[in-house]
Amino acid sequence: MASKFLQFYGHDFLLGSIAAFYVLMVPYTKVEESFNIQAMHDILYHRYHLDNYDHLEFPGVVPRTFIGALLVSILASPIVLAMQLLHMPKIYSLIIVNLAYGHWLKGSFYTALNYLVFATIIFRCDIVLLLSPLGLELLLTKSISFWKALKCCTVTTLLCIGLTMLVDSITWKRLLWPEFEVFWFNSVLNRSSEWGTHSIHWYFTSALPRSLLAGYPPFVLGVLFDRRLLPLVLPVLSFVVLYSKLPHKELHFIISSVPIFNLSSAVAASRIYNNRKKSFWKFLNLIMLGLLLISLGYTIVSFMASYENYPSGYALKKLHQIGHVSNKTKELWVHIDPFSAMNGISLFCENESPWRYSKEEGITHEEFCQRNFTYLIKIKSPECIFMEILKMKSLCLKIGQDALKLSGFILMGKRTNGMKACSIAFQMAIAANTCTQP
Repeated sequence: MASKFLQFYGHDFLLGSIAAFYVLMVPYTKVEESFNIQAMHDILYHRYHLDNYDHLEFPGVVPRTFIGALLVSILASPIVLAMQLLHMPKIYSLIIVNLAYGHWLKGSFYTALNYLVFATIIFRCDIVLLLSPLGLELLLTKSISFWKALKCCTVTTLLCIGLTMLVDSITWKRLLWPEFEVFWFNSVLNRSSEWGTHSIHWYFTSALPRSLLAGYPPFVLGVLFDRRLLPLVLPVLSFVVLYSKLPHKELHFIISSVPIFNLSSAVAASRIYNNRKKSFWKFLNLIMLGLLLISLGYTIVSFMASYENYPSGYALKKLHQIGHVSNKTKELWVHIDPFSAMNGISLFCENESPWRYSKEEGITHEEFCQRNFTYLIKIKSPECIFMEILKMKSLCLKIGQDALKLSGFILMGKRTNGMKACSIAFQMAIAANTCTQP
């Protein structure tokens, strides 16, 4: 029984174990994943109380659909319920695209197109850049009928638009098709460039090498070794080329291309290994082994970097550990600045009463002195944060207050964009006459 399980599901089990290891070791998220993380939290904990949902206060640049978060929350709800009873404290589209790839490889072309339409309409409008070359190839090779494909894709499109507008208009409290607004913002208005741009070759010279690692050089060889791969690689390669024209580039934009490129690399690696006893192939086999060792080393280094790349998440965790010890008040009110909220802190990191949290933006130093915040979590350089402390202390004294007592520092030095940053959670313990809320 066990041997059959490993035979059929061994690779899936291995990949799932690796993913679970990363989740357990690095349970924090950056701003790119913040919407779906907060949405899942709100669905699981606030349920139908929409007024309490985080996205209404912090909507982000463009709206995103709740459908993915809703599906995951439904699957996770039994676990969350069990945890509550025990008193325990950019990916959806990739899943759909992988399902489309599976049906494509099996010859179920219409089903594959429907999956890609679903992913385009609901999760990532840019998947149309993959859908278009794939559909064109299937038409040119006469693998599908134009009218039948048009009919089935049109029906799927209308159903998906109706589904996303129904769910997201309710959750966002306005008539909304999220991915249409994303398309308009990124492609028509080209506003995404305001968040940085890269050169046209960046996906091929930076993003894909970091994603494929040892699989990047051999994926071209795979096409040369087995011509059956060309119809698979060509539409995906076209997807990356078309996406390269958008000035704003991020790795997760083209992450859907990685499975097919890995498939081509695997074919090349298999051919090299099977012919390793021949002189020239033996040399290629040694190169492949070297690339695998380099990939392993890079993976270890990148994991360590990821582990250290969520300073505010670790700061909040440490604050929860020492908060009750250093402060005996009934309520512990924490203010989280925008940079901290984007570098490791999500709603899942928050504790229940007596802890309260605020992510209010634009608070001046004078206002901080008039609030009853127990702790502040900020990401600043050490020099900047100490200057802020001195300034806030002088302001409190200037407005007639006593002293501002600062204690319970948590400094967690991290490397962020080549500059040393630190997360500091510090207690504002106020005496009887100091800095009270008006």
